[in-house]
Parts: sequence; C-alpha cells; structure tokens
Amino acid sequence: MPALIDIRRRIRSVRSTQQITRTMKMVSAAKLRRAQDRVIAARPYAALIREMLASVASRVSSIDGPAHPLLERRPEQRILLLLLTGDRGWCGAFNSNLLKASQTFLAEHAAAGVELELLGRKGRDYYRRRRAAICGEHVGVLEKAALETARAVARKAIERFTAGEVDAVYLLYNEFKTVVSQKLVVDRVLPRALPEAAAGGDYLYEQPAGQILASLLPRYVEVCVHHAMLESAAAEHAARMTAMDAATTNAGEMIDRLTLFMNRVRQASITREIIEVVSGAAAIA
Repeated sequence: MPALIDIRRRIRSVRSTQQITRTMKMVSAAKLRRAQDRVIAARPYAALIREMLASVASRVSSIDGPAHPLLERRPEQRILLLLLTGDRGWCGAFNSNLLKASQTFLAEHAAAGVELELLGRKGRDYYRRRRAAICGEHVGVLEKAALETARAVARKAIERFTAGEVDAVYLLYNEFKTVVSQKLVVDRVLPRALPEAAAGGDYLYEQPAGQILASLLPRYVEVCVHHAMLESAAAEHAARMTAMDAATTNAGEMIDRLTLFMNRVRQASITREIIEVVSGAAAIA
C-alpha cells in the first residue's frame, strides 16, 4: 500500500495540472470568441463576391466566348496541396485528423506529383521528418490569419497554375461548425468551379464582363484562402477549448478518486494502530 505522502504528492501534481488546463481553456475561449467574430464578419463579403462572380461568369460564357485561364481544366499530373494545421498541440485530434487526411490525399493521388505548401508548425514538422516535396512553409500565420498572408499564398498558387507548373491546387483545412465539432474540408481552389448565378439578381457593368472576370477570379481565390485560414483558426481554438475542458474535468475526477483512496489508506493506518495498541494492552494485562 502506498504511503500517504506519495498520494498527497500525486494529488498536488494533478491539481497543478488542473490549474494549467483550466487557464488554457479560458484563454482559448477568449480567442475563440474573437476568431468566431472574424469568421462571421468575413462571410458577407465572401457571399457577395461569389454572387458577383457567378453573374459575371454567366455573361462571359454567353457573350465573350472563351473562359479565363484560371478556369482551364487539364489532367491533374502535378498537384499543389495547401495544408492548414495548428502551430501548437493540446487541441485533441485537431492536427492528427488533418495529417491523416493529408496522407489519404497523397495516397489517392499517388500517380500524380503532389507538392505541399504547409501553413502551420505541426504540418511542417510532420512532413519535414518524412522528406515530402515541400514548396513553401508558413509558421505562426494562422493565429492572426492576416489577409496579406492569404494574398501571398494565393498569388503564388495562381502564378504556378498559370505558368503550368501545377495542374490543380487544393486546400485542406478544418472548417469551424460548432464549439464541439469541426469538419475536414478538401476544396479545389484551382481550377475554380464557378458558382451558379442566383435567379432574379443582376448587375449592370461599365467594363466588359471578361475584364471584370479577370479581376474577380484572383480576388476570389484570395478570399477562399483567407476564409480557410479564418475557419482553421476558429476551429483550432474550439478544439483546444474542448480538449482543455475535458482535461480539467478528468483531473477533477482523478483528484476525487485519489482523495478517497488517501482517506481509505489513512483510515486503515489508524485502524491498524488502534489494533496494535489494544493488542499490546491485552498482552500486558
């Protein structure tokens, strides 16, 4: 039977861990609120640019003839995968699910040459050890999810696709659904599938539709990358808050079990001492 001092030391250790997990939960909850507000604020702009793009694309297809180079479909022999992971752990299966999904993507496209552009420390560290084909690394960018970073990543992908260096560009990230659930998303960014025009809505354009489409398509790709970064940041904070909440609860249950066990050990020790005293007194008498 363990000594009481060992059990007390174990309880103090678990209680210290519980304080850490409780603090991390509170920090993640505050960050989640801000990240969620950013996602909600970005949705109207994304919806409007999608609606405008659909309207312009319908005019181009019916008036100007040939489509934009960013819409060109060709056999996917060279693929660029933009993988968005977290920079830190302590967020449950958030990063491991992304890495498993990326491995599945690589296996499904084994016949094609897949290059990786990694946004996040966890993805970078994982694929550095495996000597994968990495064409870009971005660490510490998802926490801020800056539009400038999204533009740089999107423009690089657009330039490579236009030059014929890659035949398709995919995004792999976690989409924020609720605090307790995230959805893995594999989205083909290039060639981008045009959204269908909504019935009833229409716009009057001063410039030719083809010229507007050429300006909107790169912006649309930038918005897609930025939106993925915002969703990934919110999903990571939600996953970390959920994981830390579960860890705090588990620590409390462990403290209760250890306290009960310590009381039993102490009671058994007191009972043994009483028996020894009574036995000694009976032997003397």
